[in-house]
Amino acid sequence: MKISQAPAEKPTAVLVLADGTTIYGQGLGATGEAVGEVCFNTAMSGYEEILTDPSYAGQLVTFTFPHIGNVGVNGEDVENASPAASTASRGAILRAPITNPSNYRAQLDLSVWMRRRGIIGIAGVDTRALTALIREKGMPHAVIAHSPAGQFNIEAMVKRAAEWEGLEGRDLAKDVTTLQSYQHAETGWAWNVGYGNQNGSGPHIVVIDYGVKRNILRRLASEGCQVTVVSAQASYEDIMDKNPDGVVLSNGPGDPAATGEYSVGVIKQLIANKVPTLGICLGHQMLALAAGAKTKKMAQGHHGANHPVKDLSTGKVEIVSMNHGFTVDGENLPDNVEETHVSLFDGSNSGIRLKDAPAMSVQHHPEASPGPEDSFYIFRRFVEGLNKAA
Repeated sequence: MKISQAPAEKPTAVLVLADGTTIYGQGLGATGEAVGEVCFNTAMSGYEEILTDPSYAGQLVTFTFPHIGNVGVNGEDVENASPAASTASRGAILRAPITNPSNYRAQLDLSVWMRRRGIIGIAGVDTRALTALIREKGMPHAVIAHSPAGQFNIEAMVKRAAEWEGLEGRDLAKDVTTLQSYQHAETGWAWNVGYGNQNGSGPHIVVIDYGVKRNILRRLASEGCQVTVVSAQASYEDIMDKNPDGVVLSNGPGDPAATGEYSVGVIKQLIANKVPTLGICLGHQMLALAAGAKTKKMAQGHHGANHPVKDLSTGKVEIVSMNHGFTVDGENLPDNVEETHVSLFDGSNSGIRLKDAPAMSVQHHPEASPGPEDSFYIFRRFVEGLNKAA
């Protein structure tokens, strides 16, 4: 299969899949090589947010939209909240070369920004063909490399990709979580205003950081909440010592079953003690595991900003942002778990509610605004529940 798009006489980047498929192109961003799982993202915008989303740790992101980088990057759109997650994605795979940025908010060229963050990129790839391959065979392991001299050891790269352990069974939350707790007061972005600041005295929310995105914290602050962020490995006692009115289980990378080895016990205690809890993405999967459900690896995963999800409680369909390679097994939920949302792409589970505890969760990202505000009600629903219980 030919996946390169008319590469130059001397390619400066290559993507090598574990089966030996070799795709040449032009390098951008950082030099060197990195191994990871190749996924595809169907969003037309938000590439800076995608590349800094900690949920992409261990992955190489293929952008199906051909023109990436047109509006440059800026300091406001970075999503990782913890310095440990500053290089979430290991690589970016593009069709067209990056053009000069043209946007009033642009501060840097995308390639320069990627180089500073250690993200390796390759342009000149037929990303639609690569996406078709992923849809047919699943997300492959691969090595991406950028060498200005165009020197690559393909045999060694195939071997490295084939021997890489992959994401199944791996706990990556510990690699991207905060090392110490902190307060967050920044609210959502407004046109010609920027981000605001929450100075109120609303409900106190403790966010367990499995790789939290900043906009989750901003949406909570925008709903009037006081927000404290704690490490993924915080104990139940650590959390309750902060006297929370509610707890949020954040998004994050890796296999939920692996992260669950130290976190499911904590979440079970939250459930048993009726602590209001909201899970998002990996946090959704963690809540499901704590309630007795199962999770499983997906063949292609869901990555994009155009996914239709139905809220079963209202019948409404919302357009959401998704980024997950594991899913909750919605066909075998325990009796105490009610399905609340489903994906209209494949019918997979996208939300649950516990019948015997004030806990709910969604697989998608309600803070990501593709709708643009279709899913903000998730935060309002959670906070309104806290206010009623107060």
